Amino acid sequence: MRVREVREHKINMEIKYDQVRVIEIAGEAANEVMSAKEANVLAHEQGMDLVEITAQATPPVVKVIDYSKFAYDLKKQKKEQKAKQHQTTLKEIRFGPNTDDHDFNFKLKHAEKFLQEGNKLKTFVQFRGRNIIYKDRGLDLMDRLAEELEEVGKVEMQPKMEGRRMIMIMSPK
Repeated sequence: MRVREVREHKINMEIKYDQVRVIEIAGEAANEVMSAKEANVLAHEQGMDLVEITAQATPPVVKVIDYSKFAYDLKKQKKEQKAKQHQTTLKEIRFGPNTDDHDFNFKLKHAEKFLQEGNKLKTFVQFRGRNIIYKDRGLDLMDRLAEELEEVGKVEMQPKMEGRRMIMIMSPK
């Protein structure tokens, strides 16, 4: 059983249009409109492939190039683009309603670092037991944090209660 190769682009005899625009012939720029058969013959004479670049254009755009080299370059480009992408992650920082200044400043530095790295930040104040009556302290803590981090990040979701937690989400500027 033969495994059929799946390609992104049509090549050679797969291109069945009346007219095509040839924009490159063996590495040299061109801009000629001709029939697909003529373009195929031209490619065959040069020992190259006729590769469809854009089918949506009128007439469709093709190049006369070595397909294997073209496919290799595309694969390489995609790999480079994937390596350059930064995956945004959601970092969490937890506070209590009675968090002291020193602890707040310590966590503030971490929050600033997370935002500067390009990550989103989810901060929450965890209320335990009877601490639920101190919602105003939690709100003050969140407002203070947002104010301190206003240079490096912006509030995406204002502080709100979800069960026994007050949650706020910030994203980098």
